[in-house]
Amino acid sequence: MPATGYDLKKPGLDSSTVRGLRGYLSNRPLTAAAYTCMVAFLTYASVFAYRKAFTVATFEGMRLGPFTYQTSLIISQVVGYMLSKFYGIYFISAMRRTRRWVFVASMIGISWACHLLFALTPDWVGLICFFINGFMLGFLWGVVFSYVEGRRTTDLTGSVMAVSFIFAGGFSRSVGKWLMVEYGVAEKWMPFCTGAVFALPLAVFLYLMEQIPPPDAADEAERTRRVPMAATDRKALMQQLGIGIGLVTVTYVFLTILRDIRDNYMANMWAELGYAGNYAIFTRTESLTSVVVLAMMATLVFVRRNILALQLVHVAIMAGFAIGGAASVLFLAGQLDGALWMQLTGLGLYMAYIPFNSIFFERLIACFRMAANVGFLMYVTDAFGYLGSFSLMIMKETMRFGIDWSTYYAWGVTGFAVVGLAAMATSWAWFTARHRRLGQSR
Repeated sequence: MPATGYDLKKPGLDSSTVRGLRGYLSNRPLTAAAYTCMVAFLTYASVFAYRKAFTVATFEGMRLGPFTYQTSLIISQVVGYMLSKFYGIYFISAMRRTRRWVFVASMIGISWACHLLFALTPDWVGLICFFINGFMLGFLWGVVFSYVEGRRTTDLTGSVMAVSFIFAGGFSRSVGKWLMVEYGVAEKWMPFCTGAVFALPLAVFLYLMEQIPPPDAADEAERTRRVPMAATDRKALMQQLGIGIGLVTVTYVFLTILRDIRDNYMANMWAELGYAGNYAIFTRTESLTSVVVLAMMATLVFVRRNILALQLVHVAIMAGFAIGGAASVLFLAGQLDGALWMQLTGLGLYMAYIPFNSIFFERLIACFRMAANVGFLMYVTDAFGYLGSFSLMIMKETMRFGIDWSTYYAWGVTGFAVVGLAAMATSWAWFTARHRRLGQSR
């Protein structure tokens, strides 16, 4: 079995010999869980400042070829992000758990430098800058999540980390909008300036991430030892669980499309609903959604039986689709206020989306006792998810539907809710039957 960096018997990792903060946390599991939640949340929330803040700049009246300039930048970043996910299927799944902070710091540094080049160069160069920015940032979810997976508390810590991008998406946009409104920062300089606000905090959080102790023996017994995956490991997993993963991937494609439309064009939708000058609206609505989703997902930490937890995650995802679909039907019929519709669709979307990024694959590996890690499964679904998001964005811009983003999004949520409910009901039945057929007890 390949070395993972998780073996507590290795010199330097035994809790009796580790010194400093990591040694302190190794002997205090509850303190370590709280610490991991806090640091994972703050680290990934800071990463978002280098990814999404630019979307509050609408670049009114600017076009590049057939697309608006804003859409051209978003598409460029999504293409880079998508390609990093396809490459990450190999890279993240095979990654060892040593010197990860160097990799994260390097990727952030390059993505931030791209924002500086964007501010200093002609408009068309921005496409290259945001392509590289997206490619670099696409690896970071897998790297950061590798610090928290494979633990009895991963449902909680993973949910906290995943919820960070609901909060961070709104918070980083609020910071970007604040810089433009209060300090007159130009739209092209705003992404770089927003990154500057988060640079020092992120450096501190990366140091703190490195102090998280590895999973202990009890974690490995309950959740399965997480290992770097060779090609044979990836093939074996897909042979055993490929059908179920295919169903999940279909669902996740739809969720990624909806999430990306909401994330990338949130400023446009709020403007269409009459909130163009309100830069606090992003943080206020997304923070409430974050708290509600986190409270729901974190309760799964108390479910010890892995197959039951996996079934409950399916239920949460289906409930999210139902909430988002029902709210959109009412909004399109004129029976629901626009602000409440945005809140409810955000709640439903993230009820369905967050489990895939925190709990679903964690419990799936624990259920079937595979030699695997969450990064592999996450990047398989993410790669196709962003391919779907890219395709729908191009379709919207080239087919000239003649509708605004809020209406387009509402129709998308309504249609995808139906497909998502069907796919997840089938996935629930397939994984339950497969678990029973293999005689698993967990």
